[in-house]
Amino acid sequence: MVDSSALSAVCALVRQVGNYQLGHFRTLPSTYGDEKQPREYVSEIDLESEERLRSGLQKILPGAGFYGEESGCRGDEQLRWIVDPLDGTTNFLSGLDQFAISVALEKSGQIELGVVYRPASEESFTALRGCEFRHNERICTQVSGQFLRQALIGTGFPFRSADLARPFFTCAEDILYRCRGIRRCGSAALDLCYVAAGYLQGFWETDLEPYDVAAALLFMETTGCKITNQRGESYSPYRDRVMICAPPLIHRELLPLVSAHYPQDI
Repeated sequence: MVDSSALSAVCALVRQVGNYQLGHFRTLPSTYGDEKQPREYVSEIDLESEERLRSGLQKILPGAGFYGEESGCRGDEQLRWIVDPLDGTTNFLSGLDQFAISVALEKSGQIELGVVYRPASEESFTALRGCEFRHNERICTQVSGQFLRQALIGTGFPFRSADLARPFFTCAEDILYRCRGIRRCGSAALDLCYVAAGYLQGFWETDLEPYDVAAALLFMETTGCKITNQRGESYSPYRDRVMICAPPLIHRELLPLVSAHYPQDI
């Protein structure tokens, strides 16, 4: 059902949609788009991209359900595509090139296929369950065993989480002086790909959605990253508000730092 030919077909589809997005990139005023929630934007580029992805994925796997950021859930929930058509919309609308398309296939709650594509650089991150994780044609192997003091850590500001703003900033201050640096790039899908590939060595953020993380969860699992909530339990995007992910040695140091700042009962 899900094999390398399906993966190749998804890759071809996201490249087509990426080309559509690039055709509009830096052609729109920076004020373009509608604010669907405070500081969270949607544009006709998001909507058209999602429709092109939905239509194309239906042809690749007829009968599968669909869960998209803009259109929500429809169809089969046991076998479904989980799609963020444009992760990093605010970057896209502002003319910053850090944005991506994320597509995952979920079967009975487990991710079987993942593709994240960065149109601006034509970079793809791909995996099938039980196979290698690849950045373009490079096979990304087990992540390294370095320590937090050597690590570059990614995060995202809590724009969806006003109640967690204070914990975020005190946590960031604590982590900043224990690691090599902190980066906030504006696309969680790409940040998590970078953790899986070893380009970032850790990450934490709050209130991510399944479509933000689904494909990258498979990537990080494949390369041996540890992915938990603030209590050290296995992370679920359907249940948990806090995600912490890193190679095991770094996660061992990062978890108690994050845990010390965030409520345990959220």
